[in-house]
Amino acid sequence: MKGPKLEPTVMQIAATAEEYQLWKPGHRIVVAVSGGADSVALLHILHQISLYHTPLTLICAHVHHGFRAESDAEAELVQKYAESLHIPFEMVHLNMPKYLEETGRNSQDAARERRYAFLHQVAVKYKANSIALAHHADDQAETVMLHMLRGSGASGLSGMKIKRTEKNVELIRPCLRITKTDLEKLCEKEELPYLVDSSNMNRKYLRNAIRLDVLPFLGQYNGQIKESLYRMAEVISTEDDYMEAVAEQTFADMVLKSGDRLTFSVPAFKGLHVALQRRLIKLILNYLPSNDDFATFSRIESIRKGVVQTEPTTWILDIGQGIVCMREYNSIIFTARKSVSEHYSYQLHSPDGDSFLYLKEIERTIHLVHSKGMRSPISANEAQFDLSKLHWPLTVRARLPGDTMKVMGLNGSKKVKDIFIDAKIPPSLRSRIPLVCDVEGNIIWIPGVRRSIHAPVTDQSAQVIQMWIE
Repeated sequence: MKGPKLEPTVMQIAATAEEYQLWKPGHRIVVAVSGGADSVALLHILHQISLYHTPLTLICAHVHHGFRAESDAEAELVQKYAESLHIPFEMVHLNMPKYLEETGRNSQDAARERRYAFLHQVAVKYKANSIALAHHADDQAETVMLHMLRGSGASGLSGMKIKRTEKNVELIRPCLRITKTDLEKLCEKEELPYLVDSSNMNRKYLRNAIRLDVLPFLGQYNGQIKESLYRMAEVISTEDDYMEAVAEQTFADMVLKSGDRLTFSVPAFKGLHVALQRRLIKLILNYLPSNDDFATFSRIESIRKGVVQTEPTTWILDIGQGIVCMREYNSIIFTARKSVSEHYSYQLHSPDGDSFLYLKEIERTIHLVHSKGMRSPISANEAQFDLSKLHWPLTVRARLPGDTMKVMGLNGSKKVKDIFIDAKIPPSLRSRIPLVCDVEGNIIWIPGVRRSIHAPVTDQSAQVIQMWIE
């Protein structure tokens, strides 16, 4: 596309866009413009690119937060500038002071949330491919330092992404490699209108304090501190993207999803590098229905250490927000903690014919069938009893602390808990196994696990009750 020679800053951003595939010819882009030098320069740059480099459709979006006296002037400035470029202008007026008073929320977090919500609304209205934000290299340096002070990991130290997808729309930051000074110089050279945000000098905001105090102080020891920070962010961002891709593939290979449960194998997990172990746990926590700050280092590390330790082989860890992590021998399970009642009790009277009992609490059914003579059970899910030796009515109930059973083939009684442990029944499944007891309270059968010594079937048994569970 022929036209005037473009400024170096414009060409640099065009090159960055090509490298990261920020847009394609014909794309529609919502440009967030606050009225400051950064965002006005961004609109100018994208307008130049749309005219003389790559055909783009631009939409200017402005948010009037109602925080400051100059907000009206900013809105008017942005609208007039967009109209001078013949770019559609969209604005929303947010009475943030009133909103904050009603909700008690943090002002910066609330303003950002409502600002992005509006930008997405505009993107939907115009069927835009992306939303362009004016963050620059200085912002990146401040972000990295902010995350560093908060003890962030590699993902935090990688800073803001030059491109990421949110709600099916790409958020792009074309100026992330450009310094604030270069953007201001462009505004001066091109005589672009802009206003200075007075709140940028308010040190009650941590980001402002970092820009005004922390970075200048560190600059005494490294005159290129900002450049060093955003170069570090770019290097770490690339490596972070690679590790994230590896973690995603590991998740696909190792983690089994079944309903609301996410499960992986302990031996397979132990074979991973520590860095990948942490990434995998973080990815799992991000998949679970939880708040944004759920995947903290302390939570990730407590889970990781629990997985790699040799003993115990069964445990349950409440990790908060209604989610538990369980180890069941060689399996790790993440699931929502359910308040399902484990207390139930049903009576079974001696049946005249075949019958069944549905246990709604565990969604299982016990069948009773009359037969003659002795027959070997097909599996542990089936048992047979001499009808004449059974003491009716029977009770089918949930297990209770201290339950014991006289197991066929063993002398004396054994705790039901130990029977489950010996059979390697995962703790999460034990509550789904009912106990069948006689009228005297003796446990005569644990379906699918063991049978007792009571009412054995012999060659002399005339009538036999077959029981099975499904």
